[in-house]
Amino acid sequence: MKKWYVGVDGGGTKTAAAISLEDGKPLFTTKRTGCSYRVLGTDAAATLIADIVKECLASVGASLDGCAGCCLGIPCVGENPEQDAVMSETLRGLLAPAPLYIVNDVEVGWAGALERKSGIHIVAGTGSIAFGKDPDQNTARCGGWSEFFGDEGSAYWVGREAMSLLTKQADGRLPRGALYEVVHEKLGVPIDTRFIDVVTSEFAPYRDRVAAFQMYAYEAAKLGDEAAIGLYGRAAHELALLVRALKNTLHFPAHTDVSYSGGLFRTGELLLGPLSGELSAYGCTLRPPAGTALDGALMLSIERFKQH
Repeated sequence: MKKWYVGVDGGGTKTAAAISLEDGKPLFTTKRTGCSYRVLGTDAAATLIADIVKECLASVGASLDGCAGCCLGIPCVGENPEQDAVMSETLRGLLAPAPLYIVNDVEVGWAGALERKSGIHIVAGTGSIAFGKDPDQNTARCGGWSEFFGDEGSAYWVGREAMSLLTKQADGRLPRGALYEVVHEKLGVPIDTRFIDVVTSEFAPYRDRVAAFQMYAYEAAKLGDEAAIGLYGRAAHELALLVRALKNTLHFPAHTDVSYSGGLFRTGELLLGPLSGELSAYGCTLRPPAGTALDGALMLSIERFKQH
């Protein structure tokens, strides 16, 4: 019987999965919506994850009996022991007899980006979090405190801050820049107090839409809006603080590699430039990710369950 390995990279807005043999080369990949149990509830999140695992196995004509191991990178894992236990029990019931390794999604990001080597990994997608593993195999995470009072430096945080910045440009607390014009054009509504209703009804209830609002700031920054450019500098500072905390918590050498993943990094040098500069002061070098979080999920699945 062939031994199949499945890796899942879950997040707030998307869930990706892949299947491979022991060589770790994906033979099939697929994608669904986000799988946060904080958003969907335990049953719905577990069902979504189980369905995407089964889809991977079906793509190669295999059943759960043929799964040698499955690593599930899931958002929110590690934040609520009782909820974690319910999620784990539900998933194990839905995916039995497949062996499961359940971790926070930041860990699969680290595994892919740094190829499971010592270092620190930053995720800045809808939310923000960092994970580190030192040369002694000690691990820790930092950030990920939820968008309501944390997740600084994330796409959600930038989107929310961009809304605040826009209101200041609208009523004269700051000079009007490209952000004002970009949002006016994209939303097709006057930027006055009616913007309150637009945000309240069309953005605030949806994490992904608030996170997507950061794209207006990105467009404005590319057009030279200094306030928007500064917003990405502030995001870089918040992400650098995550790294500094992990550098101080764990036992890293003087020089430490740092990598990254998540949609906010698609803004390129706007974020990477100031982040690299701040990290150098902590003895850290920012490196492009060697692989994806989905690669990392497969790596961890094979590492944990490979038959020797």
